[in-house]
Amino acid sequence: MNIAGFQKSSFVDFPGIISCVVFTPGCNMRCGYCHNKHILSADAPKTEVLDVMDYLNKRKSMLKGVVVSGGEPTLQSGLEAFVASVKALGYKVKLDTNGTNPDVVKLLCKKGYIDYVAMDIKANIEKYSLVAGRKIDTEKVLETVEFLKQSGVAHEFRTTFCPGLTSSDILDISQNIVGESDYYLQQYRQVEGEGAPHSREYVKECARLVTENGGKCVIRGL
Repeated sequence: MNIAGFQKSSFVDFPGIISCVVFTPGCNMRCGYCHNKHILSADAPKTEVLDVMDYLNKRKSMLKGVVVSGGEPTLQSGLEAFVASVKALGYKVKLDTNGTNPDVVKLLCKKGYIDYVAMDIKANIEKYSLVAGRKIDTEKVLETVEFLKQSGVAHEFRTTFCPGLTSSDILDISQNIVGESDYYLQQYRQVEGEGAPHSREYVKECARLVTENGGKCVIRGL
């Protein structure tokens, strides 16, 4: 598996677990607000898998989890072998994914390789490809969502509240896509060439609107 970055410890990326974060290169989306654009190209710097595994083997008494993020990890042909090796060391594994490869997510979950999934919901269906920066097969996205809801695997859905989305879009996501699962609304951090973030008050009001209409919504990043 290709690895383009490695954060040796994190207290926030895996709920309730001290973990390290492995970043895979490449993505099938081009979200304007992405802060990992430097690892999306084919010439992204690489970290040796053996170096990562050696680190994990030495830190088993300190770390309890490994987060596989990106980029989009499900594009990696060696993902299954990697997470199997990580699990064999006794670690819990969290997968960050955009949900466009439901077969991969299903396979890893059914084999017991994944303990937690964080899936990014980029937008409501009408705006999905616009926000993702590429034409997206939303049926695949919805297939992953429905699988996770029924899987019994701990999971969360999350949306970065970028300038192109409104409170009505977020309400649409929470009611028609996420349903009763945990839903996190992440404050957008402005990048060069993109619009300004929504105000704190607007983000809070949006979260209130979601919960008022029977959904679950927790804000991150304010």
